[in-house]
Amino acid sequence: MTQNNAGRRTTAGSVLVAATVAMGLIAGTFYIFACAVMPALARSDDRVYVEVMQNIDDVIQNPVFFLSFIGALILAGVSAWQLRSSERLRWWVWAALVAYALAFLFTVMVNIPLNTDLVDAGDPARIADPAAVREEFEDPWVAWNIVRGVLSTIALGCLARALVLYGRTARRTPDLLPSAAGSA
Repeated sequence: MTQNNAGRRTTAGSVLVAATVAMGLIAGTFYIFACAVMPALARSDDRVYVEVMQNIDDVIQNPVFFLSFIGALILAGVSAWQLRSSERLRWWVWAALVAYALAFLFTVMVNIPLNTDLVDAGDPARIADPAAVREEFEDPWVAWNIVRGVLSTIALGCLARALVLYGRTARRTPDLLPSAAGSA
């Protein structure tokens, strides 16, 4: 094994670890919304509900969140490319990429437009009918959040499985690990 191939293998492993961590952060975010944030908000009156969701939409748009939200997709894609020649690993990473790409797509196509509509409703103190605004938002947002939570959790499980297999392969046969360039 050459030093260059060892470096590529280390890079592939590092990218797989980073993808798994980013995916875990995102799956955890969707999970906590499904299990705690939205059920707690469901107990709130309509104006408070709208105000809090508008505030969440405002503060979640930050570099740290975007790093994991977009990073999970990019890192899973890079990892899928790097491990494409590995029979044992590629299907797990590709399955993770597809599952999270769907969650990402649903976020962009459904949840973000719902958030935008909620923000466009204006100041909760001035909304004439906050119950109507909430009714348009709450059920579809919660349902699609559960879908993206399930998909990102599946993606996390697939990446975790790939990581375990990568570690086993590295211990047994370091020369058989795929390089970042895709050679076996």
